[in-house]
Amino acid sequence: MAWLWRNGVMVLMAGAMSPAAMAAPPAPTGGAAASMSLAALQQLEPGLWQLEVKGRGPRQICIGDPVNLVQIEHDQLGCSRFVIANGPRIATVHYSCQRAGWGRTTVRVETPRTAVIQTQGISRNAPFDYIVEARRIGACGGQPAARQR
Repeated sequence: MAWLWRNGVMVLMAGAMSPAAMAAPPAPTGGAAASMSLAALQQLEPGLWQLEVKGRGPRQICIGDPVNLVQIEHDQLGCSRFVIANGPRIATVHYSCQRAGWGRTTVRVETPRTAVIQTQGISRNAPFDYIVEARRIGACGGQPAARQR
């Protein structure tokens, strides 16, 4: 393992990489046109999801693209994203929203209708760190889907 600076960010690199792979910048994601493919999240069904955090009341959101679950604290467009882990059941993404903060979210898919989301970072100049139990509870039924971020 080795630490490398890439685009002003220190990144832990595991295993050996070719010089060509180390020279190529990571593909940024974000903005309305960018699409992110995360294997774990592709298993989740779009629809009306209930997000529950201990100590808070449940919240319902309509999810058209389950990738939006990686950015539940920052409900805005134009954030840049960097994929840290892209496994068959777990995805981890770091995102940064200009002048609004940043987050690091891990989504663990349990079934196509349930997931556990761990998210932490800075929002509105304050730290956040919580775990969300997410479950699909039905079709959206006329509610607008969460914006594509």
